[in-house]
Amino acid sequence: MTYLLALDQGTSSSRSIVFDQLGRIVASAQQELPQIYPKPGWVEHDPMEIWRGQLATARQALEKAGQQGIKPQDIRALGITNQRETTVVWNRKTGLPIHHAIVWQDRRAEAHCAQLREQGKEALIQSKTGLLIDAYFSGTKLKWLLDHVPGARAQAERGELAFGTIDSWLMWQLTGGAVHATDVSNASRTLLFNVHSNQWDSELMELLDIPAALMPKVLPSSAHYGEVRPEWLGHAIAIGGVAGDQQSALFGQACFKAGMAKNTYGTGCFTLMHTGSQFQTSRNGLLTTSAAQTTAQTEFAIEGSVFVGGAVVQWLRDGLHAIKSSTEVQALAQSVPDSGGVMMVPAFTGLGAPYWNADARGTITGLTRGTTVAHIARAALESIAYQSAALLQAMSRDAVGAGAAPVAELRVDGGACVNDLLMQFQADLLGIPVLRPAVTETTALGAAYLAGLSCGVYRNTDELSVLWRAERTFLPTLSSERAAALMAQWEHAVRQTVAV
Repeated sequence: MTYLLALDQGTSSSRSIVFDQLGRIVASAQQELPQIYPKPGWVEHDPMEIWRGQLATARQALEKAGQQGIKPQDIRALGITNQRETTVVWNRKTGLPIHHAIVWQDRRAEAHCAQLREQGKEALIQSKTGLLIDAYFSGTKLKWLLDHVPGARAQAERGELAFGTIDSWLMWQLTGGAVHATDVSNASRTLLFNVHSNQWDSELMELLDIPAALMPKVLPSSAHYGEVRPEWLGHAIAIGGVAGDQQSALFGQACFKAGMAKNTYGTGCFTLMHTGSQFQTSRNGLLTTSAAQTTAQTEFAIEGSVFVGGAVVQWLRDGLHAIKSSTEVQALAQSVPDSGGVMMVPAFTGLGAPYWNADARGTITGLTRGTTVAHIARAALESIAYQSAALLQAMSRDAVGAGAAPVAELRVDGGACVNDLLMQFQADLLGIPVLRPAVTETTALGAAYLAGLSCGVYRNTDELSVLWRAERTFLPTLSSERAAALMAQWEHAVRQTVAV
């Protein structure tokens, strides 16, 4: 049996998982990552803490695998998947960061984004990158660092500094500074990368005033990046796969063909639909992004994000004190046959795709004297499915507009996908099957698969498609008319949040 190691560096934790060649979890370890909030709207991480935590979990996972007789030499390759857009700049000589990492959630670069919009640069940037101008992405974070860390810009122009997203930072550390690289999926989230040519774009670099000497080499998501120094993990393991977390999850779900889609139910929800080699600009408020690529051939996906998904359950627990534990929400929601006409729109921080309204605020409507906390809990849970359905419907409209078929099934992962009530309601709203895989750690699995392809464990993606298997399929039970009526009620509730 051959084994693969995946490093999954996320926003709130670092984890490492050893998979066998059939995609089954053999051993894993996880460690929380402290969050740093210097000012309102600012979010940072300590890059050295990321490196130490990720290394510790890799060693722990390998130690657990060792208890089953698996040695570091049995790990054929390592894959990395990471929180996207989070930005690190470090000194090439010392390997030390010049500042904390600026996390994807951070909004400090919004003022510069507003300037770019006022200059009318939105169409140029979207045509080259598939992205909208937003502080979410790495490019304006990088500009902020160069403009605000004393001496940084002069050092960057002399070639003394390196920029990277978290994958690049980890690779630099794992290889002792021998590798400064990233993959196309992470590069495509920077506002600096031309997704048509798979190269850093000189016009965009000039627009954001970024010296070219900072930038990592860009490779396909499945490639030989280099080797881990043997002292870190007990063996010189090849780094063979890299992808941003959402593209890695799409790959781990075996969504390799145009029209295949996945939704990750985490704190927020991230929906991606593969569009093949076709760059497709959304007409429905979604982003175009590079999918994980196994060759030099470009591959794309349409992406949308829901800001508040599983976080609404946390609010029920911590804000409303309706439940003591998140695991109680399904039983409470199922204690009533439906939401009793209650609709909840959890726009705690505005609304994401496909609405993009930062000023919207959360509402609960349809309250009567008969409303109980169980009805509110059910409405909260259903809000996750409503928001995801609005995204999928926008994606299907984009697909049909481009002459393709609408989404035929939805593959799901993430913590909230274990909730059967939520998954059934999702299938009912969409009118298509919702498939929950046997292995729900699909983000890490995608990185492992990419690494396995690069070193010959798998010959092609057809072999990976065969390995994917559903643990449960949720089939729609509502009529299309009833589902449409429910979505109309949802859209009415959304309009009320914007009017508040």
